[in-house]
Amino acid sequence: MESKFNVGKQTRKEVLGQEHLDKVEKEVSYLDAFFQKFITEYAWGSVWSGSKLSKRERSILTLAILASQGSFEEFKLHVKACKNTKTSPEDMIEAMMHVAIYAGLPKANTAIRLIKETI
Repeated sequence: MESKFNVGKQTRKEVLGQEHLDKVEKEVSYLDAFFQKFITEYAWGSVWSGSKLSKRERSILTLAILASQGSFEEFKLHVKACKNTKTSPEDMIEAMMHVAIYAGLPKANTAIRLIKETI
């Protein structure tokens, strides 16, 4: 059985791309090495690697959650990743309509602007 770290690293690469993974690995220091291992195993090796939802569905959920929280730096990273998860711009906008209703118009408005700028 493959380790959650290896599964997570592969999934992270598939979603965010090799260039992003290379950048993260280059910048890891003793201060965040444990954190990087933790998110690789649990966020990417467990949640993102689950079998119940597609990567497209996970992207839509992630965008909605990040926009709802106002986590816009991470949001832009995941907008870029949508090309790897087959999440269309129309999917992204539809998710932001839910954000507008359930989390607020200003957050959705900012998120839509960032989608347009990023794609």
